[in-house]
Order: sequence, then C-alpha cells, then structure tokens
Amino acid sequence: MNGISTKSRAVLRSILIVVVLSLLPACSLFGGSAATKEEPGPVEPAAKVERFTGEKSREIDFVYTARKELSLTFNGMGDKQTMQALLNELDTYNIKATFFLPGMRVAEEPDIAKEILARGHEIENNTLNALDMSKLDYDGVYKEIHLANDVIQRETGVQPKYIRTRSGDYPEDVPLAAAHLGMKAVVSYNINPKDRNMQSAKELGEYIARYMSRGGIISLNTDINPEVVGSVKYIAEAAGDIGYSLITLDELVNNGGVRKPLEQIPGYDAAKIDPDYKNSKYELVYKADTNRKEVALTFDDFGSDKTVTKILDILEEHDVKATFFLRAKGVESNPNLARAMVEGGHDVANHSYSHPVVTTLTPEELQEDVVKAHQVITEAIQEQPVMLFRPPTGVVDDIRAKALAATGYPVIAMYDVTTLDWDVSNSADDIVHGVMTKTEPGSVILLHMLDDIHTIEALPRVLEGLKEKGYTFVKMADMIQE
Repeated sequence: MNGISTKSRAVLRSILIVVVLSLLPACSLFGGSAATKEEPGPVEPAAKVERFTGEKSREIDFVYTARKELSLTFNGMGDKQTMQALLNELDTYNIKATFFLPGMRVAEEPDIAKEILARGHEIENNTLNALDMSKLDYDGVYKEIHLANDVIQRETGVQPKYIRTRSGDYPEDVPLAAAHLGMKAVVSYNINPKDRNMQSAKELGEYIARYMSRGGIISLNTDINPEVVGSVKYIAEAAGDIGYSLITLDELVNNGGVRKPLEQIPGYDAAKIDPDYKNSKYELVYKADTNRKEVALTFDDFGSDKTVTKILDILEEHDVKATFFLRAKGVESNPNLARAMVEGGHDVANHSYSHPVVTTLTPEELQEDVVKAHQVITEAIQEQPVMLFRPPTGVVDDIRAKALAATGYPVIAMYDVTTLDWDVSNSADDIVHGVMTKTEPGSVILLHMLDDIHTIEALPRVLEGLKEKGYTFVKMADMIQE
C-alpha cells in the first residue's frame, strides 16, 4: 500500500468489515436475505452454528498421481510491491500457482486478488483472519471459513473450493465445517521449506528441489520472507531439470486419483506373519537356468524423484522393463514414485521396510518388517506387488529364509551380477565394465536407485552394450517362470 492515506483507508475498511461481519446473521452475509424493518431496532446476534454431523471433507497433503506434475501454493497476501514482484516472477517462468488468501486481506486490497486471477492463477481460502483454529469452537471455525468465502466471492467473483489454515495444521472441526459449506477439500502440504526461518532464496529453492515429488504440494508464505520471490527461479529450474510441470492445485487434484484403503486392495494380505515357519520351503534364485540371451535388470532401495525419474526415463527411452525392489520406508513417504514404476510397465517387489541386515533380526522381527513392507508397497501402488523378496546386502541364512517363506515370500530374489554401484567411488566406467564382463544368459543384474551415485550415468551404456551383444531384457518374475 502506498502512502498514509491508502493505509488509513485500508485500516478503516478493515474496522468497518469487522464491525459489519460481527453484526450480520450467518444467513445474510453481504447482501443476503435478512428482513429489513421500517423502524430501526436492536440487531439480533448471529445464530450459533451447530456442529456438522455428516461425513467430513477430503483432506489433502499431496495428490495421488504418477503424472509428472505438482503444485506451488502460497499463503497470505504480502504488500502490493511484493505481490507484484511475485506475480512477475511466476510469469517469467510460466508457472500457474495457487494463492490461499485471508478474506480480510482480500477485503483490504481486492485489486491484488483480482490481479492474481488476471494472471491466470487460482485463489483459495486462507480463513478470514488467519486465526489459530484450534482455539475456536465449531461456530467460530465455520464462520472464519464461511466469511472468508463470502469476502472472496464478493470481491473477485470466485467461490473458493479449498481451505487451508495459516499453519496448515487444523483441528477436526475444519474438515467438518468445510464439508458443511460444500467445499472440495482441506489442504495442507508435503513440501514446506519453513520460509519463516528467513532462509535465502537459494536455500528455499534447494530445499524444495530436494523434496520435489509427483503430486507434491509446495507451501510458501507471501508476507513473511521476501526471499520467497527469488526462490521461484530455483523452483522452476528444479522442476525443469526433472521434467515436472507446476500447475494449479485444482488441476492437480482433478488429474489425480484417490487411494483406496489397504483392506480394499486385492492381495494386501498375501503376506502374513506365521510363527510356524521352521518347516517352510524356500528357493534362493541367483539367475535363471536358460540358454536364451535374456537378462533381468533389477534396482534396489529408493531414491529422490530426480534420481528415480531419470532412471525411468532412460528405461522408457530404451524400451526396457525392469524389476524394482523397494525399501518400503522410502515408499511410505513418496508413494507416487512407486506407482510411477508400475504405470511405466515395471514390476515392484519387496526389499524390506527398514533395510536391515536380516540376520541381525530375530525371525519374528523379520516377519514383522517384511509384512509391513508388503502392506506399504501394496497401498502405494494400489495393487499386490510381485511376490519376490530381496534381502538387503544380499545376506540371509536358513532360519530367516524359512521365516520369509512362511510370510508368503518363498522365492528369495538374489543376483549374480553386481558392480557395487552403491559405492560412489565406483565410476560409471567401473559399473559398465562390471556388467558387461559378468553378464551371461539368465543373469540377474543388480543396480541401485540411490542419489549421488554414478548409476544414471552408466545405465544408457549398459543397456546399449547388452543389446549390441544380443541380450533382451525380461522382468525377473517372468524370467523365473519361463
């Protein structure tokens, strides 16, 4: 806001709105249907809103999707100069964002809100006064959301579909009130660089780049740290490096899906704890017994979107299908990445939950870990994974192998070709040389999808070199069955 008179007008407008809103009954906000009287009389207090008893609204901290897209969202409304600079920066990088605006700030400076819409961005509800909703009763929560909706609708013509509190945290009354008001969802986030700590633009951008994910929701504030404006450049560069698009929240939600609960997915109980394991039969598979020039390419562990997406892109470019043995603790924090593997035509399998050396666990502890991993992976990909288990570090003994078999994993997937690519000191040349000299018909090749190693650099050369030698690539489960 420029000049004292402008500030004064904004303050007076805020005071007026507060007074008016405090007097208006809930059914007659901003020109509603409250009856008028010929003679002035006492103003009736707004009726108390009763707690909603229906189903609460959807709650979103990320969107379930394998598509290469995510949403950049902002909370609050900074001053005119900051907002103009931010909108210009978004235009520079062709980013469409979502702005969660407090209703009171929209009332104070509607021109900023209108400019946000004119630039092609989305406006949603950040409550009326950005209050701590945990300190309000249901009536207060409802009115904070309802009044903000009405202010935004009145000033911009847009009816918000989503609500986010100032901090992103909220009590259970918020999704109830959102449902009461017919809103689409309560939104938090899964990527929050904590710009309140006043990091530099580069630091904010680097944090977001590290955690960037398909279906992710980035949360920044427009009225705390001015470095948020400069961070847009780094966010855009990080997204472009992976090949991800930054789109509005509503588009992201509409493009995504809703995950079924675990118990509704066929095969979720294909792995179970079984204490009677001592006579269970198992098979250790190091390679396939075949003369055909077929090999199975496998990847262990889990990595960031940047690493795994580049692996998936390379495999797609070379028309190769692989088998991914997933460390489920990583899958738990990024299920969309696991789903992307499946949608790419690859198999995913079990590599434990916590990545222990299995011989350091009791058989009972191992079963718990493996069953938990099975459930996490199943829920992430929304289908049963391939029933192969690969022990971390490749170490297993007879009693643990029997315990694994009893859970539903009788086939323990080992490998005969490894280059120790997980060790960053092994160069791309080392990896390529190791694979090319060790591979033979029926080989199971072990690589890793960890960050900051040389596997991505080596992978195209491995694929091209093996193809030149006449090898074809088969998913491990298919090769074993053949």
